[in-house]
Amino acid sequence: MTFPIRVAVAGASGRMGRMLIEAALKEEGIALAAAFDCSGSTTNGRDAGESLGVSTGVIVGDDAAAAIAAADCLIDFTRPEGTLAHLAHAVRLGKSVVIGTTGFDAAGKAAIAEAARAVPIVFAPNMAVGVNAVFRLLDVAARILSEGYDVEVIEAHHRFKVDAPSGTALRMGEVVAQALGRDLSQCAIYGREGVTGERKAETIGFSTLRGGDIVGDHTVLFAGIGERIEITHKSGSRMPYALGSLRAARFLAAKEPGLFDMQDVLGLR
Repeated sequence: MTFPIRVAVAGASGRMGRMLIEAALKEEGIALAAAFDCSGSTTNGRDAGESLGVSTGVIVGDDAAAAIAAADCLIDFTRPEGTLAHLAHAVRLGKSVVIGTTGFDAAGKAAIAEAARAVPIVFAPNMAVGVNAVFRLLDVAARILSEGYDVEVIEAHHRFKVDAPSGTALRMGEVVAQALGRDLSQCAIYGREGVTGERKAETIGFSTLRGGDIVGDHTVLFAGIGERIEITHKSGSRMPYALGSLRAARFLAAKEPGLFDMQDVLGLR
């Protein structure tokens, strides 16, 4: 595939959509080919760069198939049901896909895996390079602190986030559980209330905070006797997610069909 990589941004009016558009207009090797949103969006019919005070010549529309057809790669941070509908268009059109949407159930994840048999896909709970570095650190820490340490995952996001725990928090829990030889579906505790009894050593706890405009804070606590180790990532803006997504789009340009994540994009496998 020749450069620049032409990208189509789903959810153009959303917080991540606007950030992706801004990043695509600045990133070397990337060209904004299309932007689209659901029917009735106030951005439809307007230039994609209007909120940035620039003219791009790309008009936001509500025809997902046409937008995806105009691009090499779809970048989607919308909702599970929307992403799966857009993914079907991408498979039919033979386009690569970067999925940053979270909150998929088992059936949704299976649909993505099936689609990856036809087109290359990067599907990751968090596209930020720093967060993916933290995933690697957590794997190392969990193996070292495998005995005598309780594990808790604490995450905070803005009031508008609709799923909990966050996809990033869940992935952190998965990384730790895998390093410890545990099955997260069997050992996770999502919140505590009332007389819960003593904490079981094998559990991994999750605590969720929602409020204000918090972009995304994640901490994994390893609590031992007489000491605590905390590994934390805090996002000051959504730009790291956007830049990571564009990096993923470039990565897919040379790939055959398959399912990848940011660990693959960053060469951490």
